[in-house]
Amino acid sequence: MNKEKHSIDKATQEMLMQMDEANIETAWDRFEQQKPQCGFGKLGICCRNCSMGPCRTDPFGEGPQTGICGATADTIAARNLLRMIAAGSAAHSDHGRDIVHTFKMAVESDSCDYMIKDELKMREVAARFGIKVENRQTKDIAGDLADAVSAEFGKQDGSLISASAYPPPSRQKIWQEFGVTPRSIDREIVEIMHRTHIGVGSDYKNLVKQGIRASLSDGWGGSLIATELSDILFGSPSPIRFSSNLGVLDAEKVNIIVHGHEPTLSDIIVAVSQEPGLVKLARDKGAKGINIAGMCCTANEILMRHGVPVAGNFLQQELAVITGVVDVMLVDVQCIMPALGSLSNCFHTKLITTSPKCKISEAEHIEFHEDKAVETARKIIKTAIENYSNRRGKGRIPKLLERGIAGFTAENIFYHLGGRFRASYRPLNDNIINGRIRGAAGVVGCNNPKQVHDCGHLTMIKELVKNNVLVVSTGCSAVAAAKAGLMRPDSAAKYCGKGLYEVCEAVGIPPVLHVGSCVDNSRILTILSNVVAEGGLGDDISDLPVAGAAPEWMSEKAVSIGMYFVASGVYTVIAEPLPILGAPNLTRYLTDEIEKDLGGKWAFETDPVKAARMMIEHIENKRDALGIKGTKERKLYDMEERRALAVD
Repeated sequence: MNKEKHSIDKATQEMLMQMDEANIETAWDRFEQQKPQCGFGKLGICCRNCSMGPCRTDPFGEGPQTGICGATADTIAARNLLRMIAAGSAAHSDHGRDIVHTFKMAVESDSCDYMIKDELKMREVAARFGIKVENRQTKDIAGDLADAVSAEFGKQDGSLISASAYPPPSRQKIWQEFGVTPRSIDREIVEIMHRTHIGVGSDYKNLVKQGIRASLSDGWGGSLIATELSDILFGSPSPIRFSSNLGVLDAEKVNIIVHGHEPTLSDIIVAVSQEPGLVKLARDKGAKGINIAGMCCTANEILMRHGVPVAGNFLQQELAVITGVVDVMLVDVQCIMPALGSLSNCFHTKLITTSPKCKISEAEHIEFHEDKAVETARKIIKTAIENYSNRRGKGRIPKLLERGIAGFTAENIFYHLGGRFRASYRPLNDNIINGRIRGAAGVVGCNNPKQVHDCGHLTMIKELVKNNVLVVSTGCSAVAAAKAGLMRPDSAAKYCGKGLYEVCEAVGIPPVLHVGSCVDNSRILTILSNVVAEGGLGDDISDLPVAGAAPEWMSEKAVSIGMYFVASGVYTVIAEPLPILGAPNLTRYLTDEIEKDLGGKWAFETDPVKAARMMIEHIENKRDALGIKGTKERKLYDMEERRALAVD
């Protein structure tokens, strides 16, 4: 096996060699078995939306140019793209709905295992939703907020409150004029499924508008609500030290990996795992304690709030099991490979599913309900403790881990930049204006075996920070950066250009800011809104010298995320092209013409260095349009010049 062909992460390479020796297949092996992949599917020009087909169009002009119903390549590809957006929006927004359910339970029940941990944020969010907070009790405000956010999912009239409470007014005006202001979260997803049914719409631009509206209901709706309420319920993150990679597993302890995306159970698992009775039970079984580690975005959720170590990202989930020391792999929803079921049976690991939405063959199902959270957590932890003695051998854990700092949010960035008493985005804006920071980039998204694991993320990030572009990151991309040491403040000296290094050193931040899980891309939207509100860098998000990227994306959620960033005015580069290249008019619209309508556009580039340079070129063009191109030298003022400075 050429392990370097698959991943640049040393721990992953080590585990792949072990799996190869044990003749156990991984996602990379299954990818090879799928070759050659369907060319029509990759181009987005096959349709299975009715039983007259499946139909395809021929991009070379020799075969059929329409489906049986007369749908063109642009229509077919647009419909397929919209259905990806619908699925991605549904996944994130359903996450949000579950958080709303938990929040409502915490507000209404006096015996709930959950409680409001950030009352200040609860009041701030309530005020954004138009709820009176002055001279009112916390429980009353929280009850009104629970009702308001619940209504966002199924309201029949008006538009999303969150889509008018958070974005800049200029952005809201663009959406209104273009006709894509989201109305309610569920409605936009349902309407996609209706519009893409056989015999409904065929105009590709009109179809795309509904995809845009649904994605906005995700980014500025369901995902944003999930982020805000998670902070209220589980506590707003603050900068916290953590460790990452498979080396965080401990052969002498009971190891539980929490994997998936929702924090409701994992947050309780972390707390309950430290109960003296459970720790004693683990010691009685011969273990030295209980070790909780995260995988994928559940990892990011509990990392941000508790500093729980991260075992890995998407393509490392199978590798964790083969270490032989994972006693329970606990999963909820999203990005969970069905292969974990059969793989776990090759080892002693118990795979436990907890959501009624996600059951996997060969896994044990312990259903989680919020009203029995602590009880369920104890049962799962006891299952792991009992399984500890069933290990086969000592296990093989890569001795690789890296440390870093995570826990950055749109709110606490105020304090990092301006200090406790003068919290402000002004230093960030000023340093972008003076050129020490060239701009900012959001590098987010998944892993994909089509790209070398972690290589796209890390190569792009290093190219960006070398050119003084500050990076914010979420999801599996954030985990990749953490494992490479890019979330250590001292890494700025090694990787950053002079200007960005000076800022990182002065403020004490790493060059890559971990801002959370996939739903927490909404934090990036809020940060951009705060930068616009601070002033000096234009009137809209589309004026800012910023860009976004998903260099190893694979999920439908990533399509929704990319579309809501484009619709918010952000230039967005992804590696694997959207499945639309067989539809020339649709491709031209999304990669060029859409910029005139919304201020953002898509770009496709598999080479991460080229992609980074495309982002930097875009950032430079925005700086030029703002009249701030170039770097201003530091000026040392004498006393007379200091006295002449205006003070607000």
